[in-house]
Amino acid sequence: MPVALATALAAMIANPAAPTLAEFEATLARHDSASLALEEWCGVRGMAEPARLTAKTLGVPGAPAPTQVRQRLALAAADALAMRHVQLSCGGTVLSVAWNWYAPARLTPAMNAALARGDTPFGKVVAPLGFRRKPLSTVAGPAENCPADTISTHRAMLVLPDGRPLAYLVECYTAANLR
Repeated sequence: MPVALATALAAMIANPAAPTLAEFEATLARHDSASLALEEWCGVRGMAEPARLTAKTLGVPGAPAPTQVRQRLALAAADALAMRHVQLSCGGTVLSVAWNWYAPARLTPAMNAALARGDTPFGKVVAPLGFRRKPLSTVAGPAENCPADTISTHRAMLVLPDGRPLAYLVECYTAANLR
């Protein structure tokens, strides 16, 4: 069992009023946007007033994508592929570290500009596109490249209403969500 998960479970036993991983996962499952789910979770848990999720960009844009990303996004070799690596925080608490690989040609110019220069989470920026989330996998604890305190790792696709893939996501949720 990963150390972060064992620590979170021990904290839940010591403090039965603490949120559970099942409650957290249920909140995520209710939303197509992890950004909206985390903002709801932040508000319900009283982490910040107002509950506002922000994205801090990490890493270098253009870092190599996993080999399957272009295929999952149905991109030709000549099609642009963008990546956003961020920490999502609420009230100064890091709730998630995420990688978003996406097809910038499927966004508006204003959306691409907002993602390039702002602190608004991906899901909020692209919400007007009406995407749906397609879960691919959930792993208890950290997956490859996730922080050590990860309690749950999700891989998912965001799909546009016409069925075209918009983004491939890897989301590492931190133990701070269960405090």
